[in-house]
Amino acid sequence: MNSLGIDKPPRETRVVVAMSGGVDSSVTAALLAEEGYDVVGVTMQLYDHGEATGRPGTCCAGKDIHDARQVADAIGISHYVVNYEDRFRTAVIDDFADTYLRGETPIPCVRCNQTVKFRDLLGAAGDLAADALVTGHYVRWQRGAAGPELLRGADHGRDQSYFLFATTRQQLSFLRFPLGAMDKGTTREHARRLGLPVAAKPDSQDICFVPTGGYAAVVEKLRPGATEPGDIVDLGGNVLARHDGIIHYTVGQRRGLGIGGGAPLYVVRLEPEARRVVVGPAEALLTGRLAVREVNWLGDGDGPPETGVRVAVKLRSTQPLTAATVFGRDGGMAEVALDTPQAGVAPGQACVFYDGERMLGGGWIVRS
Repeated sequence: MNSLGIDKPPRETRVVVAMSGGVDSSVTAALLAEEGYDVVGVTMQLYDHGEATGRPGTCCAGKDIHDARQVADAIGISHYVVNYEDRFRTAVIDDFADTYLRGETPIPCVRCNQTVKFRDLLGAAGDLAADALVTGHYVRWQRGAAGPELLRGADHGRDQSYFLFATTRQQLSFLRFPLGAMDKGTTREHARRLGLPVAAKPDSQDICFVPTGGYAAVVEKLRPGATEPGDIVDLGGNVLARHDGIIHYTVGQRRGLGIGGGAPLYVVRLEPEARRVVVGPAEALLTGRLAVREVNWLGDGDGPPETGVRVAVKLRSTQPLTAATVFGRDGGMAEVALDTPQAGVAPGQACVFYDGERMLGGGWIVRS
């Protein structure tokens, strides 16, 4: 059994590495090549906004494709670029815009993993006769009693399991994540030791197709009329101010409301049909029970039991875990009861389930 858990010696194991041009995926490819694996690098051409704006540091910019190719040349592996722009626009960018129009807050990185990366790219890896598709995510893969399991990254500050909740059992059997046991400092040390040309490259901080952070302009360009004005109202329906489009707001937001004086107010909910932003005091943000849709379950059985199972959940990628019970419901739904009510539970975000270090799947938070 080799280091990836495949019953072949490394030299007989072909792996496709998803190379974004960043440090993490470059080190992943280089370490596997150093071990003697038959490594093929593949970079996805998704949305070349970075090159168009002359701003590097986005995961699908033209410069990053160049960087990935340079790394592949430096470590002596084959490298291919696959053009998934049309698929990415349909599955990720259009979904991003439509989610905002529904008064929800999207996570395009999850949609990208769910569709283009772990569906289309995984298919391409199969076409290349690969034994595994490997990425630079900070999560851990292990073989459990009932099949492969996904664990939080050893460095919880870098853990990316939240963004992989939609990974299916079938996909997980073909995926591997060699960086899961490392922290970022160790990854950087490997990049310097191996002499990779991207060793000092900074991490990307933005959504790849919104490199300036101005997501509202992207939504308005894709969906003209998305910035129709409306009212900002309190919980009693009293008009407090006007807004320039609900796409500028998300649940839990305090700044930028344009309402002066009095106690602090927060966005409690969005009502896209009426074009209303509803605000209230901090206590109005507390949620003790929520529904999630499109549940992907990686725990025991076919899904969370109707009678409930104890878990810890994460409601945003940056929030700590909180204790809860998840109840399976028909139609791919689940209901989540939080032990302690949480503030700012935003529709469109993910509710991800954990049992200790093991990630059990999750679903999309529904607007009540």
